[in-house]
Order: sequence, then C-alpha cells, then structure tokens
Amino acid sequence: MLRVGLLGAGRIGQVHAVNIAGHAKSELAAVSDVFTSAAETLAARYGARAATSDEILADDGIDAVLIATSTDTHSDLIERATAAGKAVLCEKPVDLSLARAQACQAKAAATGRPVMIGFNRRFDPNFGALKASLEAGEIGRAELLSVTSFDPAPPPVSYIKVSGGLFRDMMIHDFDMAGFLMGAAPVSVQAVGSAIVDPAIGEAGDVDTAVVTLRYADGRIAVIKNSRRAVYGYDQRVELLGSQGLLSAANMLENTVSRATAAGVASAKPTYFFLERYMPAYLREWDAFVTAALEGTPMPVTLQDGIAALALAEAATDSARQGGRPVAPDLPAAVSPEPVA
Repeated sequence: MLRVGLLGAGRIGQVHAVNIAGHAKSELAAVSDVFTSAAETLAARYGARAATSDEILADDGIDAVLIATSTDTHSDLIERATAAGKAVLCEKPVDLSLARAQACQAKAAATGRPVMIGFNRRFDPNFGALKASLEAGEIGRAELLSVTSFDPAPPPVSYIKVSGGLFRDMMIHDFDMAGFLMGAAPVSVQAVGSAIVDPAIGEAGDVDTAVVTLRYADGRIAVIKNSRRAVYGYDQRVELLGSQGLLSAANMLENTVSRATAAGVASAKPTYFFLERYMPAYLREWDAFVTAALEGTPMPVTLQDGIAALALAEAATDSARQGGRPVAPDLPAAVSPEPVA
C-alpha cells in the first residue's frame, strides 16, 4: 500500500484526491494547502488528516507525495520531497524557468527517488489507442502530426499574469504529446500568436490564440493549434498522417446521439472542459504512478519529459516574440537518477 501526502487542495488537488483514495493500492494519508480550511475539508472527506507541507515531507510513514500546488512551488517541493526519500508525482510544468527546472532535475536525480510529471493526456484512452496503432505499424512511419487544443473560454486575467504564458501553461501539454507520438525532439520551433479573444490578455503580455510548427531533423513536421475560446466546448483532437495511412482521435461528446432529418445531421457538442474530458486519463495516470512506485519500475513520464516540453515552450515564446522567427530549442541532455543504496 502506497501512503500518499497530497500537497494542494484546489481544483486539481480534489481530482487527484478522488483517485488516490479510490485506488486499491494507495491511501490518502494527509493533505496540505496554504488555505488551512481547504486542506481540512478535503482531508475529512477521505478520512485523512490535514497537515502542513513540512509535516508531510518529514513524515517517514508517507511514501509518496502528489504536488498540486501553484507552479512557482513545484521545483522546490520536488527537491525537498525527493531529498526526504519520497516518490513524487508533480503537476506540469516543472517550473516556469528552464534553468530552474534543470537545477531541480539535478538535485532530484542525486537522491535516486522517482519523479513523474503529470502530463495526463498520455493516459487518455483515445490518444493511447492512437499511439498503440502507430507502434503496431498500422500507418507506417509518422510524417505529419496535427494537434488541436481549444479551451471553451479564457481563464481570468489574474491567472494569465502568473501562468507563464500560453506556451508554458496550455500548449506545454501539446508539446509533450508531440514528443510522445513523434518519438523525437524537433530541431526548430516556429510560433505565431495573437491576443484576439480578450485584449486584456494582450495587455498582460500574453497571447490567447497561437499556432506552432515543429520541424524534425528528418523532415517530419508537427503543427499545434491553441485557442483560449471555442464556444462549442473543449476541443481536443489529434491527427497523424503516416506513410501508409492516417490515424485520428476525435472529440469526446456530451452524448452519442445523432439526429438526422431533412434539415441536416446534428450531434452533441464536445464535453465542456478538462475535468469532464480527462477524468479517465487522470485515473489511468495515477494507476501508472502507483504501479511504478510500488514495483520500482521506471516512471512512464519522467522529469526529463517535463524539461523537454518546457524547452519547447520557451523556444515557442521566444519565436512568437520575434515575429515567428524559427528558434532552435535548448534541449538539455538527460540526467539519469543515481541508484538508491
């Protein structure tokens, strides 16, 4: 049984709490949050105790921590948790700074403790099935990838100001998906972006609509499209053209009923937001983490994966600020964990 401390009792922390408490091989032991009342409420819901992050990290009876706190705390908590001998699952991104994320990786690797980064979309059943078909050779060699990720509405500008920008906050999932499916890192990142959904986002120094082109050393291409506004729902699609065919993963709809009349054919809208769309992925992600932590097998999404996606986000940010000039991403070399004595 994996005894777990949850750091962060906000919206995503509550999603994780359900999965931790409901898994047959994990137990939610303690919850912390900067808002004590939030930690107390969530802990009571699952028979856990409310504690401070310091108390959780110092507790030898806790085997692992799940970090669901604000982004500016991620690197510090990863370092402290691994130094305390705990396995870690941390929400993306590792940090808003690539240099800081690399320093975190070096310190975590020295402890030999496993760290997994929460790119939950890898565990989506549809994207997973697409990946399996690709690996089975059903479309030959992957050549052109298209990833669409549109939110139904933008977040508050107060969030935008501390998010690190669309490329680090939103598109970072899609950078990871590109690596997951293409199996390599690009040599060039070209980004264009605009603030056309909400002028206040532009005034805050960010964009809300963007397209990024990734070019690979062997000539392959990936195109990622993001928007903070899709009035019809949460639009999440992947299309992968190969040398022998095409794979595509469509949206999850609110229901499967279609209506065909003389007026036309209509179906339900996509599910509204990520909580509805990706709940199965979060559950599968947690199961993968528990399995790896208990069996001592490699984490399926590593700290290196988090750093690679962050490097692409930084390159895209630089490219967009330079009017779409191609930028070579600064992709750090992998750092292997030290063996645990």
